[in-house]
Amino acid sequence: MSDLQAGNDFWAGKRVLITGHTGFKGSWLSFWLDEMGADVFGMALAPEGQPNLFDQLGHESEIDHMLGDIRDSDLVAQRVTQVQPDIVFHLAAQPLVLASYEDPMQTWQTNVMGSLHVMQACRALSKTCSKTCALVMVTTDKVYENQEDGRAYKEDAPLGGYDPYSASKAAMEIAISSWRRSFMQNGPVRMASARAGNVIGGGDWAENRITPDIVRALIAGQEISVRNPGAVRPWQHVLEPLWGYITLAERLWTSDDARYQSSFNLGPDMADVRPVQDLVKAALGHWSGEWHETPDAAAPHEAGLLSLDNSRAAEVLGVSPRWNFDQTVEKTISWYHAVQTGGDAPAITRAQIREFMAA
Repeated sequence: MSDLQAGNDFWAGKRVLITGHTGFKGSWLSFWLDEMGADVFGMALAPEGQPNLFDQLGHESEIDHMLGDIRDSDLVAQRVTQVQPDIVFHLAAQPLVLASYEDPMQTWQTNVMGSLHVMQACRALSKTCSKTCALVMVTTDKVYENQEDGRAYKEDAPLGGYDPYSASKAAMEIAISSWRRSFMQNGPVRMASARAGNVIGGGDWAENRITPDIVRALIAGQEISVRNPGAVRPWQHVLEPLWGYITLAERLWTSDDARYQSSFNLGPDMADVRPVQDLVKAALGHWSGEWHETPDAAAPHEAGLLSLDNSRAAEVLGVSPRWNFDQTVEKTISWYHAVQTGGDAPAITRAQIREFMAA
């Protein structure tokens, strides 16, 4: 038994399906749940690029790994039927704002129809199997109609979205609410959505994200190019929302309390809602380098200000931020630096999870 399982045997033997398990968040989550003794099953596209966290963790041989596209409704249904999950974490998505401008149709098909396929497959399973299934649907902080007026959005704020990514995730939230009220009330499937802020942490190598851009430049010995240093975001370490997902799944599975079958913001405290330039400067405090601003007047629209009210998660789930902004940046940069200098990625990842849980 891993020491990460000690004191919490809830996950031992639980059958857990994670869509998007090859992505950044999915890799951290599948690693963590496997360490806690869960039987982890995945369904995702192949990991993108080299390096990628899924390969760095060497996790393919540790879980039931399956490649598949959630836009294929039959394949999703087959996987859910095969796994017979106790808990489903739906993370698979097209997660990038700029990429959504380049291919809005694929973004909507993945984020909306793909999510409907997962919910419908779980609904169909419930008709033939009365076992409890907890379904955690992962969306984003960008589901709100963002007025950029300094407010921290509560879960009942109007949904919306300027760019195709944000709009598709807002539509996903509407679909979640519809499916829950129409098909899942008083049934064995209990569903909630989780809206996380801007997540950073070791092992994110995606294009057009600030932390991977910082690290790639530092590794190459180049100045960091920052497109929008004044943009304000709710930064949090990847372990913060993952702990929220894990806690939410436990509550859903063990209780039919309607408070859990809802939506939850998982974001940092307001003191840690900071501009991009603060993130860059803090990163350079742990890995020396230089940066410069490279504004692009022709770039597609991105929000300049966004923050979340995380009080519901604290009150209902007992989940509050454990690491502040400075700790989050230090843990993130130290992961990359340690791995870049020859450290063992699984061991470093395991150690950071242990540190987070002890905080």
